[in-house]
Amino acid sequence: MVRPMAVTLEQIVADTRVEVARRKAEVPLDEMRVRAEQTPEPRNFFARLMNHAEDFGFAIIAEVKRRSPSAGLIRPEYAPDNKGADGFDPAHIATRYFHSGAAAISCLTDGPHFGGELGFIERIKSVVPLPVIRKDFIVDPWQLYESRAAGADAVLLIAECLNEREIVDMMILAQQLQLTVLLEVHSMENLLRVRPHIGFPHPAYCFLGINNRDLTTMTTDIAHTLRLVDLVDNPGVLVSESGIRTHEDLEKLKQAGVQLALVGEHLMRQDDPGDALAELIGRFG
Repeated sequence: MVRPMAVTLEQIVADTRVEVARRKAEVPLDEMRVRAEQTPEPRNFFARLMNHAEDFGFAIIAEVKRRSPSAGLIRPEYAPDNKGADGFDPAHIATRYFHSGAAAISCLTDGPHFGGELGFIERIKSVVPLPVIRKDFIVDPWQLYESRAAGADAVLLIAECLNEREIVDMMILAQQLQLTVLLEVHSMENLLRVRPHIGFPHPAYCFLGINNRDLTTMTTDIAHTLRLVDLVDNPGVLVSESGIRTHEDLEKLKQAGVQLALVGEHLMRQDDPGDALAELIGRFG
């Protein structure tokens, strides 16, 4: 099997800026703002995760994901066939997650590198009552209005993609749009940079994510979260991301005070992502 070519975060961000500029030319800010204002009120992503963790001991954001730059297509059947039929059904996957104990759904919407679509969000929300986070590369405030208009309840902001002023401005705008923010970091340096802003401008609209993927080697290890957790002022809002594969991994995180995790590729590689989630949760479910 031919491995996919490595794609850097910098390249993805550059591609995203070009794509966002194209979409902005098609739908100007004023029009996108109106669309966002006409969208029903978001589901409360923050409250759902916190309540689920309190009730069950752990809360999983289960991810709907077709492919990744590092791994390529996650399963062969997720590729469209030669007749154009698509074996990737985000609504069905989300339904399986819901029935297996997910607290929320993460939806990849980046098309060029992850095979996602913005329309997946509404397809998912039409079949499950869970809140949905748009997982994409947010580099422009216009995308926050776009996310709200598409029905997202939360958005991912990646510290490595944004400067401090951009992070603060987007967190303020997200709160105004009633969108929960998952502010993600990969490195200790970026954790220290964003730490003062966690919970800004309102504590009920922000989670901190520590991504366990090393952007240099593309390997994952939950020990990364365990090493950094002592630098987090409030571990209760910390989400460990990537590299979580077993119930024992969840136990290690919980012993360190972490009760929230985002799990995607491990689940999506299994024959039934829902069954895999139920096995992962174990007695937490």
